[in-house]
Amino acid sequence: MRVFGIDCGTDCTGYGVVEWSPTGPMGSREPCLVAVASGGIRLPKSDTMPQKLSFVYRELMLLLAAYEPEVVAVEEVFYSANVKSALKLGQVRGVALLAAANCGLAVAEYAPLKIKSSVVGYGLAQKEQVQYMVTRLLKLSCVPEPADAADALAVAICHMHTAQTLLAQSGVKH
Repeated sequence: MRVFGIDCGTDCTGYGVVEWSPTGPMGSREPCLVAVASGGIRLPKSDTMPQKLSFVYRELMLLLAAYEPEVVAVEEVFYSANVKSALKLGQVRGVALLAAANCGLAVAEYAPLKIKSSVVGYGLAQKEQVQYMVTRLLKLSCVPEPADAADALAVAICHMHTAQTLLAQSGVKH
């Protein structure tokens, strides 16, 4: 399974691609998660909001075509005291959902608490704790940059953990 995680942002939208490998590093028999790619789509500050949304859409379409995931996992919008910021974030998130839909991909959405619980084991974990655990779980040599990329990898990891749990509960052997 290959998952494309997206952490939507109005300055930078992070992405991370994670896949399930049946064998671990150096041929070990232990299955593991593997980071395929990660990065950030930085939005030009001087652009208008419609231009920024178009830019994010084009970049996501290129990335989805390049990495050919089976599913896209996106963080749900959290409630914010700043309504204007939340609306802008919602627009970027809508573009991400549109890109996935136009590629014919299934979309899974997760609350921030669920993502943090899945990756760190604690729903109120700090950003640094999430980055640390993403680095450990994916056996990376350094913390993914930008921070939005680590968050996107966390979203993908959350989906992997959720999918594996549901598969185990269904009794299906793989």
